Amino acid sequence: MSGGSLLIDNIGSLVTNDPALGRGMLGLVEDAALVVEDGVVIWAGPRQRIPEGAARERVDAEGRAVIPGFVDSHAHLVFAGDRTREFEARMSGRPYTAGGIRTTVAATRAATDDELRANLRRLVAEALRSGTTTVECKSGYGLTVEDEARSLRLAAEQADEVTYLGAHVVPPEYAGKPDTYVDLVCGEMLDACAPHARWIDVFCDRGAFDGDQTRAILAAGKERGLVPRVHAGQLGPGPGVAIAVELGAASADHVTHLSDADVEALAAGETVATLLPGAEFSTRSPYPDARRLIDAGATVALAADCNPGSSFTTNIPFCIALAVRDMNMTPAEAVWAATMGGARALRRTDVGRLAPGARADLVLLDAPSPIHLSYRPGVPLVAQVWKSGTPLLP
Repeated sequence: MSGGSLLIDNIGSLVTNDPALGRGMLGLVEDAALVVEDGVVIWAGPRQRIPEGAARERVDAEGRAVIPGFVDSHAHLVFAGDRTREFEARMSGRPYTAGGIRTTVAATRAATDDELRANLRRLVAEALRSGTTTVECKSGYGLTVEDEARSLRLAAEQADEVTYLGAHVVPPEYAGKPDTYVDLVCGEMLDACAPHARWIDVFCDRGAFDGDQTRAILAAGKERGLVPRVHAGQLGPGPGVAIAVELGAASADHVTHLSDADVEALAAGETVATLLPGAEFSTRSPYPDARRLIDAGATVALAADCNPGSSFTTNIPFCIALAVRDMNMTPAEAVWAATMGGARALRRTDVGRLAPGARADLVLLDAPSPIHLSYRPGVPLVAQVWKSGTPLLP
């Protein structure tokens, strides 16, 4: 319906994420309606005030909740292979390390474009069925000039945002020569990849890249017009958050292990703290303390971190439930973080909200309130998804 007008009426609870339109941080409007024109929200508010002649098509929400489509700002979707045995071993007591990434690198290099494309499409479609309408996708499982560039080209076919992650780990052929690999990432690989990406990312953690390497890679990316993002503090304390804030990164992701200085820096700066509870769930690791970040004044996002090794899920409602249960977030904070927080992490103003001027990416829940996303964990509550005003589910 992106080329016409649409009225979604009889909404039990409408999340606008605009406090000027409704109650609390979610801008919640009860007994609400929403009007879409040419794929954009043009009106939202109480249904008693629907503008005359608002739309040609009417959808009855039957008292159910409508929320913005989820904005997943951290995903690794271009890969081949399977790490079931690694997961089983980890659940039997073996700790998670960054080294398993190399298993996926070998499988991804051996895969054809069509094989990678088919898996990518499957995962994006899977995410859509659970309400994700905007997805970021990283490279990082090629780690050669050719394979990183093709990963980004494939990602751009399906993802809304594309990130160059040549600095995921040091590949086996550069074992013992990490600085030589960093030179490649900053040079020939960056030259091949920069035209296909908006963002540049580095896994700054033990077993991956140290602070000096991270700073050099991100600085090189910035010189080519890419905006930094950082994997920081997943496996232990480190310099990742400080570097992210220093270089104006849009987001520092994972941030499980934070010093007081890290928290203060995130609260004082523009870098979003993106939390990825699927990784902690799948690695039996301590969850980040979202309450500590929120109370300090940091902006927090939630993302799925879909990848075959440490968080093989595309399901944002699952992550919302984990955030409420295990990360000390309120239901409203978790919904905001998975919508508007994700948009902030991608520096987008057109998604993550349902106020006039926003893209009409929205989700109809088979529930009267968005609280049910954490109240009813594991239940498939997504009844319909619209992207730019077009319904996408059967």
